[in-house]
Amino acid sequence: MSGATGPDNRSGLEMDREQMLQLANQVAELLVGRIENLPEDVAWEGDFKDSLQDQLLEAPPEDGRPAGEVLTRAAQEIMPLSARIDHPRFFGFIPSSPTWPGVLADFLVAGHQINQCTWLTASGPSQLELVVIDWMRQWVGYPEGAGGLLTSGGSVATITALVAAREAAGRGGPPTVYMSDQSHSAQIRAARIVGAKREHVRLIASDRRFRLDMEALADAVARDRAAGLNPIAVCANAGAGSTGSIDPLPELADFCDAEGAWLHVDAAYGGFAVLTERGRKLLRGMERADSIGLDAHKWFFQPYEAGCLMVRDVNTLEDAFAVPHDMLQDTVWGAGHPNFADRGPQLSRSVRALKIWASVQTFGMRAFRRAIAKGMELAARAEDYVHGSTMLEMLNPTSLGIVCFRINPAEADLGEPALDQVNREVLARIFWGGRAFISSTMLHGTFSLRLCILNHTTTWEDVRETLEAIETGGRAAVEGRGGGPPDVT
Repeated sequence: MSGATGPDNRSGLEMDREQMLQLANQVAELLVGRIENLPEDVAWEGDFKDSLQDQLLEAPPEDGRPAGEVLTRAAQEIMPLSARIDHPRFFGFIPSSPTWPGVLADFLVAGHQINQCTWLTASGPSQLELVVIDWMRQWVGYPEGAGGLLTSGGSVATITALVAAREAAGRGGPPTVYMSDQSHSAQIRAARIVGAKREHVRLIASDRRFRLDMEALADAVARDRAAGLNPIAVCANAGAGSTGSIDPLPELADFCDAEGAWLHVDAAYGGFAVLTERGRKLLRGMERADSIGLDAHKWFFQPYEAGCLMVRDVNTLEDAFAVPHDMLQDTVWGAGHPNFADRGPQLSRSVRALKIWASVQTFGMRAFRRAIAKGMELAARAEDYVHGSTMLEMLNPTSLGIVCFRINPAEADLGEPALDQVNREVLARIFWGGRAFISSTMLHGTFSLRLCILNHTTTWEDVRETLEAIETGGRAAVEGRGGGPPDVT
């Protein structure tokens, strides 16, 4: 049975109750089975474009196919060809693992087809977003009167923050934006989008711990002011993507206060560590920023998309984004009824708060604190393992959940080019082996292997087995160097 059939006045896109429930149950069975089998599955699977094009490039059917077959094909042939970011041995980039109530909340949201742009169209979901935003306000230490909105992720959160920063700065010379050379590319992109020319996006040198150098920042701002430029914002890292490093947040807050510049903290990855005792100490000073970007689909274990922008003064968002529109004049309900479309660039926007709310209501905050702390504890154990290995070398002290290291056996006495090649080969072996997934970064020009440990289902055995596999690959790569450079293609 393909699409539902029925009376002539039906469109042909409907399904009857029994069919709808049967298909929903089928999808639930597929997803629960996937989750159950993840630990024994590979952490990454992919294919080349030519092969996938042969499999999937086809004309849309004129007449429908059985929906069960369509969904099964998607679950078996399409969706698995991807990084399994929620796999317990996925340590590349910034992984995460969504809670099941969060997944089901998104199912509810899709089924209700709500556009949460205004209070008129979505008063219940809008109030729920206000509740979740206020939870986050308290978590980051913002005062009463602070607020924000949920976004697709850190990229849109930063763009939104820098638009507010630009408007708050008023008129002046060409805008300049400052950030560490360790900042995420999303920060650079956002600065360009809001009007800073490429040559006016300043990447400030980081110190040997990969934190923004305050003296270099002060020099850059002074030079730009003397040249007639307008320093509108500084973007700080509260958990840099490469290393997990945290910029000197209290000092940056003092500096921006003195300079009259907006301080935006990119806490998309690391911000939720503030829920733990250790994380609060590490992130001290974040609460003084003008804006903070957070991604609940990272270290708060939610399905994509669940970003957030918090601002100390919510009026700065509405001053920047609220635009009257004749067609939407009926959506004005008076004071105290905010329209989230007036706080950011999206008019059409999904309900993002429900998954966060449902997850917290189901498990409670104690479980989330424990899960976040577990990531930091496993990262610390991984660092201890590296220090105790004759094959591995730490390249930066572990910060939050990120461990940066490389293969560097002392007895091999390899030069930097050879070390670089050996580590690239091992990365490729782990990558294509599939049992675990790691990624790499460059640390002031040095090629580094990198583990990011966030998944609440990850165990020490998952981390240890991955490190052992890296050591084994390193020995093989070093021993094979007698025959020339290894082939990493």
